[in-house]
Amino acid sequence: MKLSAITIDCPDPLALAAFYQQATGLTPHPKSDADFAALTCENGLSIGFQRVDNHQAPGWPDQTVPQQLHLDFTVDDLDEAEARLLELGAGKPAHQPDESSWRVLTDPAGHPFCVTRG
Repeated sequence: MKLSAITIDCPDPLALAAFYQQATGLTPHPKSDADFAALTCENGLSIGFQRVDNHQAPGWPDQTVPQQLHLDFTVDDLDEAEARLLELGAGKPAHQPDESSWRVLTDPAGHPFCVTRG
């Protein structure tokens, strides 16, 4: 068995795909549309974004709406990566368990994700 895709619920698939494409440099799938967009990795893995009406963003660290999953990205420089991601539209929750080793950010749809020192 080989993992081929991870799909994230969101209110605007094209906008969320654009955020992650700018953040990661992954290639947009040519058949992306307003209901489902995807990015592809060189190893064949894809990250999909599917439209969900009345989407409720997960909370961090509050779990009223559980995060259910989050993505982790390895970076060379935490401060530089954080600044770039914030410029692209990420948010930064006040609660940061270990800022010297990793940062919790949120994508434009509110999903928490982490950047960690590589």
